[in-house]
Amino acid sequence: MNNESIGSRFKRAWNLFLNRDPTYGYGDYGYSSGRRPDRIRLTRGNERSIITSVYNRISTDAAAVDIKHVRLDSNRRFLEEIDSNFNKCLTTEANIDQTGRAFMQDVVMSMLDEGCVAIVPVDTDTDPDSTGSYNIQSMRTGQIIEWYPEHIRVRVYNDRTGQKQDVTVHKSSAAIIENPFYAVMNEPNSTMQRLIRKLNILDVIDEQSGSGKLDIIVQLPFSVRNDVKRKQAEARRKDLEEQLSKSKYGVGYIDTTEHVTQLNRPVENKLMSQIEYLTSMLFSQLGITQSILDGTADEQTMLNYYNRTIEPILSAITTELKRKFLTKTARSQKQSVAFYRDPFRLVPVSSMAEIADKFTRNEIMTSNEIRQIAGMMPSSDPKADELRNSNLSAPNGGYPSNSEKEENQNEAKEV
Repeated sequence: MNNESIGSRFKRAWNLFLNRDPTYGYGDYGYSSGRRPDRIRLTRGNERSIITSVYNRISTDAAAVDIKHVRLDSNRRFLEEIDSNFNKCLTTEANIDQTGRAFMQDVVMSMLDEGCVAIVPVDTDTDPDSTGSYNIQSMRTGQIIEWYPEHIRVRVYNDRTGQKQDVTVHKSSAAIIENPFYAVMNEPNSTMQRLIRKLNILDVIDEQSGSGKLDIIVQLPFSVRNDVKRKQAEARRKDLEEQLSKSKYGVGYIDTTEHVTQLNRPVENKLMSQIEYLTSMLFSQLGITQSILDGTADEQTMLNYYNRTIEPILSAITTELKRKFLTKTARSQKQSVAFYRDPFRLVPVSSMAEIADKFTRNEIMTSNEIRQIAGMMPSSDPKADELRNSNLSAPNGGYPSNSEKEENQNEAKEV
């Protein structure tokens, strides 16, 4: 139970929904729902298996990469992680319902589906529209429903009422993330949208096939232009239906002068080939393969996928977060928002020993840093925290000089 975080919300100076009156309370538990009302629903439904698989795979992998509020050194290299409420939103708790990772998955999923999504501060210490500097306590994913010259209208979940609510915010007060693959996924005639339309048609055909309808036309040997002939045609239709319904194996007969045309089978066959083509094209444009979706991709395939697909999405998110939620003063103080992916996540265990040896010998990482990546407890040996090559001896336990390093390396070569 996070009593501290809940209680602190009533002491804050500004809330998005309560118009600067955070002391509002309820006498009961408020609105209730059978499912989580804050959970996103895809604009075209969650039933499209191919589309949903792509969305889920990308959003899950993007959310698995840590995004942090950090300080950089003079060379723009990572120096330290900043202990701020903003960083807690990114890494620990974005709001009362979501962890930092769940929130980021929500952001990416919404962005892929809608083409553009807003990250909206909900609880802050001051009104974001009145000042450029404010402390973010919680934030939510917002669906952009209207655009104005300097504002956007967003649909955001209000955890005080348990329902989504439309609010208008200034563009400078919300991080607006646009899908880097918008042209591929969200344009009206993009590969993704064409595939969705084909899948919709296939669903209609499947429903018709499952309903027991044959969708056939019988050409009779006479014209049906007058009432008498139409009655004969209707009687013939009912006779054919009765034949098929009473037949054990669905077999019937027609006269030699009659001709039967099946309507939906050729269309369905052509449609499947179009769906396969569009799916292959979409995978190629997004840098995804079937092996990535089913979890059998090798290391090189996953590396290409992270570089082509995940990295552009994370760059779009971190760049906009830094632009909107860090002031110019904070950026001048080397504050930044950056993402950090574990480079050893895809490395087989059999290769870890070789990599660890190379990293310690070349003084890239200490032994304890390697152990941390491997999920092991740090060693109590002081040498495990030293950035030095343990294969090179140093007098008096200190670091060897450059000349000593060269001498030891030459000796090793002679041996």
